[in-house]
Amino acid sequence: MVNRTWEGYLRPDGRKGIRNHILVIYTVECASFVAQEIGKGEADVHVIGFPGCYDNDYAIRLMLALGTHPNVGGVVCVGLGCEYTQPQRLAEVVRQSGRPAEAFFIQEQGGTRSSVALGKQLVGQLRARMRAAEVRVPMGWADLTIGAECGGSDGTSGLAGNPVVGRAYDLLVDRGGTAIFEEVVEMIGLRELMLARAATAQAAQELGATYDKMLAYCKAVRQYSVAPGNFAGGLTTIEEKSMGAFAKSGSRPIQGVVRVSQRPPHAGLWLLDSVPDAHFMQFGYTNPNDTEGIMDLIAAGAQIVLFITGRGSVIGSAVAPLIKVTGNQQTYRRMQDDMDFNAGRVLSGERTLDEAAEELLNLVADVAAGQMSKPELLGHREFFLMYKHQDAPPLEAGCRV
Repeated sequence: MVNRTWEGYLRPDGRKGIRNHILVIYTVECASFVAQEIGKGEADVHVIGFPGCYDNDYAIRLMLALGTHPNVGGVVCVGLGCEYTQPQRLAEVVRQSGRPAEAFFIQEQGGTRSSVALGKQLVGQLRARMRAAEVRVPMGWADLTIGAECGGSDGTSGLAGNPVVGRAYDLLVDRGGTAIFEEVVEMIGLRELMLARAATAQAAQELGATYDKMLAYCKAVRQYSVAPGNFAGGLTTIEEKSMGAFAKSGSRPIQGVVRVSQRPPHAGLWLLDSVPDAHFMQFGYTNPNDTEGIMDLIAAGAQIVLFITGRGSVIGSAVAPLIKVTGNQQTYRRMQDDMDFNAGRVLSGERTLDEAAEELLNLVADVAAGQMSKPELLGHREFFLMYKHQDAPPLEAGCRV
């Protein structure tokens, strides 16, 4: 349905959310148990956090972006008391966004039991304040930002799963919405194809620089985004996997590149760069797991994320609903409790590509209107925040927290 609408939650910054979560943020691993206990049994409470004792600018920007996400109505920040990242400072920025926020140190509250009790009390107070201030407004395609991530790809991912998402992205962009795709590390060998779709000369420059940085980083750490499960699923090379992964971007012009915690400055199709920048401390891999990339997309403002997996997956995500798409009919039948959408019907001839894309977009609208995705129904709220070095997005973009 081209002109479909539903109700959302209006935020003070003018953005609209499809959920009204309370977010509990912990600022060091030592506070993670207390934070999880605060969220336990609270249907509208999601928990995220950063494990490190020492400051990391990337992680702080990520937490602030999630704390001010349109799906979040209030925040409780929990720290131990020894760490560099200060919960009060996070809460202060959240309050500046117009949302209620509270913060405390566990050491100042007397330990686990008293801190959990305080956290539960604060959650109840925030919930009451959020309900009193709640404003419901109409939403449509132009109010949506959708992210797309691959995970556990097989031969059907590039033939059905990703092309269906790509065609749905075309429809979303044509209807005034915003689409973000990620995983530059799965675009090996596609530099010229990427640049050919640049909307402007500036976008072409951004895409080229992002690709070159990615390739240099992958060479430096001697790792590319391909795994044994991909080979077991019928893929043979990273270049072959990259062609399939790029299909999820559809065919519309790419407006430019955004970085983690940066919102696209206007509607259209955007590439998210999550690869670390050059820095004296380089270690690990740019995308250690699927959840890290999903959280990067949500931090860029995605209210829903489409997760394409031919092999199958059982993850969900905090803050924003995850809709799992597979192009493998056997995977869909075997994992029906976890998989939301069967794109494999395109391969069997039961649906055309256009029909499947329209059906997927209608499912997106259903979830935006309040229907739970299968990961939500199962209670999946995975998250992963890591140490990473990436320079802050430019302030003049006007879209960074």
